[in-house]
Amino acid sequence: MFDFWEDEVSEEETEQLLQKAADEVRRRQLEGPAILFFEMHKPLSNVFAHAGAMFAPFMVPILGYDFVQKYSSVLRKRDNVERLIELIERPREDAVAVMEESCQKSL
Repeated sequence: MFDFWEDEVSEEETEQLLQKAADEVRRRQLEGPAILFFEMHKPLSNVFAHAGAMFAPFMVPILGYDFVQKYSSVLRKRDNVERLIELIERPREDAVAVMEESCQKSL
């Protein structure tokens, strides 16, 4: 546990983790509340990451060590939180464009 953030998460793995989180938010149709939450708490991202490290002994049996370690490492950087917000916002705009195209085709 003393080496919780010793290994840095690679850029590709960071992108995969952020995309997975954004996909999960969209699957549950919680884009609005998630964006609002992340925007409001972006300045506290480092504090929440340290809280994740502090509560890791309670979360690891449920979520797994790698999950807790990687997500707390990724979300402790404020720019990664901004990237997550952008990933959550992006598909909604794409979905609206696809819906508009399909509506125009059906007419």
